[in-house]
Amino acid sequence: MAELIEIRVPDVGDFDEVEIIEVLVAVGDSIDVNQDIITLESDKAAMEIPSPTAGVIKELKVAVGDKVKQGDLIAIAEVSSASASEAPVVEPEKAAPPVETSPAKPTEPAVSAGGLVEIKVPDIGDFDEVEIIEVLVAVGDSVDENQDIITLESDKAAMEIPSPVAGVIKELKVAVGEKVKQGDVIAIAEGANSALAAETPTAEVSSGKATAAAIVAQALNKQTQPAEPEPELAPFAPDSKSAIKQAHASPSVRQFARKLGVVLSQVSGTGTKGRITKEDVQSFVKQKINAPAVATGGSAIPSVPVVNFEKFGEIEKVELGRIKKISGKHLHACWLNIPHVTQFDEADITELEQFRKENKEAAAKQGVNLTPLVFIMKAVVASLKLYPELNSSLSEDKEYLIMKDYYNIGIAVDTPNGLMVPVVKDVDKKGFLELAGELGEISSRARDGALTAKDLQGGTFSISSLGGIGGSFFTPIVNAPEVAILGVGRHKMQPVWNGKEFEPKLMLPLSVSYDHRVVDGALGARFTTHLNHMLSDIRKVLL
Repeated sequence: MAELIEIRVPDVGDFDEVEIIEVLVAVGDSIDVNQDIITLESDKAAMEIPSPTAGVIKELKVAVGDKVKQGDLIAIAEVSSASASEAPVVEPEKAAPPVETSPAKPTEPAVSAGGLVEIKVPDIGDFDEVEIIEVLVAVGDSVDENQDIITLESDKAAMEIPSPVAGVIKELKVAVGEKVKQGDVIAIAEGANSALAAETPTAEVSSGKATAAAIVAQALNKQTQPAEPEPELAPFAPDSKSAIKQAHASPSVRQFARKLGVVLSQVSGTGTKGRITKEDVQSFVKQKINAPAVATGGSAIPSVPVVNFEKFGEIEKVELGRIKKISGKHLHACWLNIPHVTQFDEADITELEQFRKENKEAAAKQGVNLTPLVFIMKAVVASLKLYPELNSSLSEDKEYLIMKDYYNIGIAVDTPNGLMVPVVKDVDKKGFLELAGELGEISSRARDGALTAKDLQGGTFSISSLGGIGGSFFTPIVNAPEVAILGVGRHKMQPVWNGKEFEPKLMLPLSVSYDHRVVDGALGARFTTHLNHMLSDIRKVLL
């Protein structure tokens, strides 16, 4: 036979009202004895409130943001008669058995000769030894009275231990990872008044069993310093109180973060009032693992904040395709490792376009499409021969250039699966029609996903043409280990002054990006200008 049981707030210590920051169950949920059902937060610590019985939640009487005190009704649970007889069920008119909360008893700081004060661990409740998870000050720091100097953590809660005096830290007697008990000396401080006998403010210790369901509970505690941070995660190690950043997280989340080697000051919280959740820590670790390698010679790039977009509306997760994942990592590495400079210009291709149209029909009879890109490729090769540094690569140790006597041009192709850059080999040795046929064939295979690894290797210079889509100038990313790339926009008719009058000219936007370690501004401008001249009179390519 079922019975309805009222679950109430037990003794939570010396608090009038405590805010609910999380409700861990819903109506209809089955719960076990001691399973956490809500999370409360005071100004010092977070605490999870467990159920005194097993059963099914029939009604919730509270919500996130509500403030409660001892004896307030949290929920009504339906329990079986057997469960009701075995469990320490709370009678409706009585408060639940207290969850142990032990305020630290005042302790007088021991004053030694010379105005030095021993700061000791106060009464921290029913604990033999508690681990230090954070030291918030360093030798030489000035501290105020009641300023927190260390953070302790039991298996139930975290607590900050404040200084009973204002002064300067002369010596630290403890370190992260050590365990302390009441009366242990934490630090020696030179007090502002050698006769200080102030009482140590209470360090409120709030008990609460941390479970998987409550791992997103939050508390206004300072960030936890991991004992052995993972090098890959580049942990933040504060060397003084000025470097300490508050990170709002519950004891269970802090413990989870320490196991993964995550410093909470680096994690953005998506929980209530910016609190850090377990999912926030997991997202941070995943982001670090999946992040592309950063140039070893440069400084680490800070991560962008991890945002829970579901808070703002409905979302849909669409996995990136394999090609986008691969090309994205490569482009990111190129952008981070190469100091980019982009040179812009416009080429007059009025005559080139007229020549192309005159020969387009003849090319079609041979089964090829004579596009402007074919002429651009030949003009690029002619310019590379005059300025061979743009056809080179930097050695691995960055000490010398590798000059190439071949001209393989990579062509960026927009495919249904993402950007691909197949390479047309020996462009300098092929005529316009041969190149047109090969370009059409390799572009078709790229869109069909039929390219081989060999098709994507050996490039010396790349071209990204957006003319068929639109736009003018842009900044293409250099395709390492190449040192330069040409971006081509959409040509358009413009009035151009010839010295006497304006003439209609077909102008082609050019954007040349290059590695500034290899190509300086003067060389980049000369190359772009020469390419402009080649395109203005394509016959010069034959010279």
